[in-house]
Amino acid sequence: MFTMTRRTVLGTATAGAAFGLASKLEFVWQAFAETADEPTVGFYRYRVGSVEVTAIYDGIWRKPHDPAFIKNASIEDTKEALAKAGLPTGFMPIPLTVVVLRMGDRLIMMDAGSGVGQWQANATHLPANMAAAGIDYRKINTIMISHFHPDHVWGLMEKGTNAAVFTDAELIVNATEYNWWTEPGRVEKLAESRKAAGQRIANVFPKWQNWKLVEDGAEVAPGIRILSAPGHTPGHSAYLVDGGNEQLMVSADIMYVPALLAPHPEWQGAYDQDGPMAIDTRRKLIDRVITDRIAICGSHFPFPGSGTFVKDGNAYGFTPTIQA
Repeated sequence: MFTMTRRTVLGTATAGAAFGLASKLEFVWQAFAETADEPTVGFYRYRVGSVEVTAIYDGIWRKPHDPAFIKNASIEDTKEALAKAGLPTGFMPIPLTVVVLRMGDRLIMMDAGSGVGQWQANATHLPANMAAAGIDYRKINTIMISHFHPDHVWGLMEKGTNAAVFTDAELIVNATEYNWWTEPGRVEKLAESRKAAGQRIANVFPKWQNWKLVEDGAEVAPGIRILSAPGHTPGHSAYLVDGGNEQLMVSADIMYVPALLAPHPEWQGAYDQDGPMAIDTRRKLIDRVITDRIAICGSHFPFPGSGTFVKDGNAYGFTPTIQA
């Protein structure tokens, strides 16, 4: 379906100052394990037709088990699913990968990561890994946003000042997502746990002039269409990338932890604002990927953030991409 080439960086790199990270980092792959140190890996490149895809590792949230994480499953249920997938069971492993597409002379970034020190302590590696991949963040032409959760958009802003990091990039987002979060009075309507994030969005994003609000199905760049995929958030979106003879679905948080949601697509995540709608969206998108033989990547799939889905009765089987 598509080809992947491993690119493991065994040296060091220094990130741009605008990312707030100037220390040298070593990039060494380690398999996820309960006793392993934080895995800091660099980047992996693969092609989907004519499109060069670079998967860049931001980090991992080793989330403590929480009975509320999956609304209709117990901690024991989720641990069992993790074990069956060969993943750690002492915590919920939620890695974060950001994808950069090279399409001709254009560099297109899919979401912006979590921002150094702005989401999780173990998610700080995007700037250095991007530099190691030879990608200058200042030359990113376009950033396509899936939704406004912190792990996807805090990387747009510098920590503390909220200054824009990608000052020259066009920012594309589903109009529904932008309008929902920036609606006057929205912050007061949010759950207490989301008020701080909502306030930051309301204070900063409307001041920027480089937003382009688009509708479902729009061609947002030559060869890329935005697909409305609501449920996780009201305007959550996937992006379908056309590489000519192959396609790639950039699925964001549709199937955010495949070890849980592939065998149990009916499970509702705590971060899904509309659980039943998220389930319906998940099934429709994954069924399309399988039927049309579309390559897929996801923000929280095991690094390098891609894999293959197959039907398994009323559920799905998922095989993550294995680095050679």
